[in-house]
Amino acid sequence: MAVLLAHDPHHGDHDPGPGHPERPARVEAALAGVAASPGAGSVVEYVPRPAALEELVRVHDEGYVRALQERCARGGGSLDADTVVDEGSFAVALRAAGAGLEAVERLDAGEAGSAFVVVRPPGHHARRDRAMGFCLFNNIAVTAAALLARGERVLVLDWDAHHGNGTQELFYEEADLLFVSLHQYPWYPGTGALGETGAGDGAGTTINVPLPAGSRGDAYRRAVEEVVVPATEVFAPSWLLVSTGFDAHRDDPLSQLELSAGDFADLTERAMMLALPGRRIFFLEGGYDLDAVATASGATVSALAGIASRPEPITTDRSGPAGETQQIAIAVVEAALALHERAVRR
Repeated sequence: MAVLLAHDPHHGDHDPGPGHPERPARVEAALAGVAASPGAGSVVEYVPRPAALEELVRVHDEGYVRALQERCARGGGSLDADTVVDEGSFAVALRAAGAGLEAVERLDAGEAGSAFVVVRPPGHHARRDRAMGFCLFNNIAVTAAALLARGERVLVLDWDAHHGNGTQELFYEEADLLFVSLHQYPWYPGTGALGETGAGDGAGTTINVPLPAGSRGDAYRRAVEEVVVPATEVFAPSWLLVSTGFDAHRDDPLSQLELSAGDFADLTERAMMLALPGRRIFFLEGGYDLDAVATASGATVSALAGIASRPEPITTDRSGPAGETQQIAIAVVEAALALHERAVRR
């Protein structure tokens, strides 16, 4: 099965500076991992188009967009403690935000069954009126908003190690978007508690599974099977968008989760079943160990191509302290199921 692969050859024009974890080498590692994977022969590459202002302002304030453009034109600087821009950042961020939009257009045209958007900067922390956590525009939200505007029902599944606070906030009162996040908690950015479930018309359409440090693949698989799958069956999305951060990998320096590339392959294979072919887009979010990004990206693309590939074994429970952590994680999954029982049971 063909897999669209979006990447911007000029992504390095956005450079937060020496020592910053969100560095250009992340995309190069992801692309190298894809090229070395069994799924490489199924890849159809494209260079993303920039998002237009009218597409951005569905989720971002126009004043913020213009202020960011002006800041970059003046040479850039620090937007917060973590997020830095330079002269080239705005153009790169426009193409990152446009990559998912173009994926929709290409999938609509029947070019592939799925898409993997390998762009930077990442997006899921970006809020309506500010950058945050390395993110400038909320790439997945821009795509989701475009789909909502044409009458689709959208599932956004986020398994980045850090909670996608920006995405949640933007759609917290949206009835036609189901946001589900599996993330380390408590951890940056401090959001994503069990009790955050949506508001107004969107009451019940936000599901958080806040997992403890040390959680392994077993807890993620159980969360998907017991919470995500039944909730999706009830919600009946027409599109699946996934924030696939590889910072949940056991080697990542910015989290304390213990997943492997094999676990990401498992999660991808199961997530693909939640939407029809031609209606699935995976967005690279975090992931800061280059070897982990490479192996996980290769495993993800292979899964999207329908090829089983486990470059690392899946992770499972074990006796001792790690096993105790896993029991806590399973208890969190059960609590999420109980809280959202109406949403996940017909």
